[in-house]
Amino acid sequence: MTKVTVEPGVCGFVTKVTAESAADDETSVKVQVASGCEAVRRMMEELPDTFDAYEVCLVKPGKGPLYEYASEKFPIHAGCPVISGICKCIEAQAGLALKKDAVIRFEDE
Repeated sequence: MTKVTVEPGVCGFVTKVTAESAADDETSVKVQVASGCEAVRRMMEELPDTFDAYEVCLVKPGKGPLYEYASEKFPIHAGCPVISGICKCIEAQAGLALKKDAVIRFEDE
């Protein structure tokens, strides 16, 4: 099981992601998402809860079921890191990447 917490910034809508592989197929990943963001909650209610990790993670940027849903139904906000966080959780659970934190840090000059 892989768990990720995404703290997206000023909106304060923290998202917690849990991913677990199917017993017979490690690239089939079941995802649970708890989020303060209504758009993210709606997306996870409307999409299936199990994804093929290759279809989510090994595609060009902006492609795959999560980004395709968001491009049609999310409010305009390209900088939101939540979908990327869900993808990273699936990726690590499926063994397509190592578990390592990714960080966006603002620096004052």
